[in-house]
Parts: sequence; structure tokens; C-alpha cells
Amino acid sequence: MDAARGVLTELGALDDEGRVSQRGRSIAEVPTDPRLARALIDGARLVGVRRAAEVVAMLAEDIRAPGEDLVAALRSLRGGRHSGAWKSQVKRLERLAPGVRPDGPGVNGAMTDDIAVGLVVALAHPDRIARKRPGSGTYLMTSGTGAERDRRDPGSLAGLDWLAVADADRRPGRSDATIRSAAPLTEDLALEAAPSLWQEDESVAWSQGRVVARRVVRLGAIELSSAPISDPSVDLVVAAVRDGLDREGIDLLPWSDPARSLRERLDFLHRAVGEPWPDVSDAALTETLEDWVGPDLARVRGSRDLHHIDVLSALRRLLPWPEAGRLDELAPDRLSVPSGSRVRVDYSQEQPVLAVRLQEVFGWTAAPPLAGGRVPLLLHLLSPARRPAAVTADLDSFWDNGYPQVRAELRGRYPKHAWPEDPRTAPATRRTRHPRR
Repeated sequence: MDAARGVLTELGALDDEGRVSQRGRSIAEVPTDPRLARALIDGARLVGVRRAAEVVAMLAEDIRAPGEDLVAALRSLRGGRHSGAWKSQVKRLERLAPGVRPDGPGVNGAMTDDIAVGLVVALAHPDRIARKRPGSGTYLMTSGTGAERDRRDPGSLAGLDWLAVADADRRPGRSDATIRSAAPLTEDLALEAAPSLWQEDESVAWSQGRVVARRVVRLGAIELSSAPISDPSVDLVVAAVRDGLDREGIDLLPWSDPARSLRERLDFLHRAVGEPWPDVSDAALTETLEDWVGPDLARVRGSRDLHHIDVLSALRRLLPWPEAGRLDELAPDRLSVPSGSRVRVDYSQEQPVLAVRLQEVFGWTAAPPLAGGRVPLLLHLLSPARRPAAVTADLDSFWDNGYPQVRAELRGRYPKHAWPEDPRTAPATRRTRHPRR
């Protein structure tokens, strides 16, 4: 049903509200396929009743064209002795065609048979109007299907830019259909035959790292012309950038270290606490692009423009209020340790990590948990040279079981640093011990 409605719309048999138009009623009065009826009615007005009836009869009889050329087939039929069925069909169609004088308004008496045949075929099958692809011997039809001629038989259709295809078939496994019969056509007559397929719209796409905005004129799937535009629709720009981010990844944006840090903290809280802390995965950020990057995208025309976006400020738009006031409490960017240093917390791993020199946490029996006490902090305890000495999430147990061995291994290597026997009561320090005088 949808396919039939599409054909009727394409032929102008339905009005804008989907009801049968006066034109549709005229087509219905001709007892033949609606496509051929349309070709007969409009063709009679444009090329004359006789020629329109001849071409439509040829299509109705499914007459095969020598070398795919329907013009040659018509000439052969006109002078042939074995074309009685076709001639009878022509006479019948002439009687059915609306009364149009050979010299009446709209009839182009100077139009050659070559072009006249192509026009009538295009009127019958506007979806098969074909244009040669640039730099290729193949064609693209208005329906979007590719088509190619038989390369073994160049014939009179070879090299033509436009064709009206009457018959084409596509075999399984082939991307392009094979043209079985066609006639020459011009761009002007293609537009005459398929006005419902003409469209002009803005095309905004992400291509090779930039937004490409063009105003494109098409006849169905065939692009007729395009020109750059400087003020594309904001919605189309956003959609193009979204497509670029989908294909090239969210890292296409200029992530500063503070922006990455905020994203990692939000990701941690989303995993540890859940709502209302937002999902900031690649997929989620791409899906909610308009919510956080917002109006910044309207100014994007290429990858250079992307680098001007302040991702940190944009990401802050996702902070939930009033819960955002607890961000530094639940997932602090830095933690104060007993030595007085403020050490950055690394949220890039599954469990948050605090990498700190061992001497700076003397006096601690436990590291403060995060996310309101839900998640313990993983301590990477470093040597004075900031190399890993131990990893623990249970500092109190480490002082009893792991520290004695670490102390035995490192105090000889770093004699200027403190290695107390009881680290729970020793003062934390960032400095070496003063040498004795």
C-alpha cells in the first residue's frame, strides 16, 4: 500500500493531503498501468499524441531494444512488417489520449525522436531517470540505485550524461543494476518529467575534520548543484558535529587536564553513588551533547573551532544542583595528608588512588574514605625517590605487617629520611632529617 501511494504521489495523482487529485482522476480514466497512463497524458501534451502513443505502446508491449536503444527500436517498429500488435496498441492509445493538436500549446514539434522518446520514458518512470557518475562509466538513478550499461556493446547511448531508463534489473550480489533499455535525455527534460523529485535543502556534514555546509539541489538521489553556505542552521551544525564525535570519538574535543579530572570525578560518583550524578561515558556525553556543549557548537565550522570550546565550563553544566555543592566533599580533587601537603587523588582507575610518599602519612591509621564513606582510598606509598614501595587500602594493617619489611629494605638506601619504628606516633614530614653536626 505504501509503495502504491508513493507511485501515485510521484505521478502527481494525489494532492498534498493524500486525496486523489484531478490529475489522478485523468490517469485513472486511461485503462492501463498508471505510469504509462501518466506518460500518455503528459507526453501527448509535450511531444504530440502520435509519438506519445508510439512510445507508450512500445513500453506496454515490453519490446526489447537493440543495443538497449529504445529510439532504434521505435524506428525499427515504424518500418517493420511484424509490428502489427504494436501498431494496434498505438491506435488504441491514440483514442485514449486527451485531444491535443500536433501544433497545440506545449507541443514541441521541433523535438527530435531521440529526445522525445527519452521524455516519454522519463514520464513513465521518473524513478529511473539516470545521470552519469563523474569519472565513471556507471549511472545513478533518481531512486538511488546505481546502473550500468553493457560494456560489450557501446552502441549509440555510449557516453551520454543523461538517460531515461525503461528497464533495468539487478542480479543478486551486484551493487548496480544492468540497463536493458533506455533513451537519451537532457537535464531540462529530466526536471520536466520529475518535478515532484526536485528538492533544495541545506546539507551540513562532518567531513575530514571540519563542518561542510552546502545548499544542495537534487533530483531524487541525483545531485544537480551545490554551493557553500556561511550561515547553516544551528540544529544541522550540532547534528554534524555529533556525527563527527560519533565517528571520531569524544576526544575530538579539547580536553584540558582540569576537564579530564572533573570528568573522572563525576564518573566515580556516578558509579559509586548513582543518581543524580550524571553518566559521563563517551556514549552518554555524545548523546547529551546539546545539554553540556550547547551554544558553543553553533560557532563550530571545523576542528580548529572545536579547540576553542571550553570543555571544563561546558562539563560543569552537567553538575546536579544542589548536590554539586558536595562535590569536593564526596570526591575531592586533592586531599590533605598529615605532612601538610595537598595531594591530588587519581580517579582514572576503578578505585581512587592517592600516590604519596610514605613519610608524609606517618600518624595516619586510615586514609579518609570517599563518596560519603562508601569507597576506601587506595594508597600508593612511595619511596623518597617517589618509586612505589607499597600499595594498600588498609593502612593500619600495613603498619603492622608490611611496613617493617619496607623499613628494613629502604632505610639503608635513604638514611637521611625518617624510618621510625612506630609510624603511628611519628610526626609526618616532607623533608629529610637534619644531618648531625
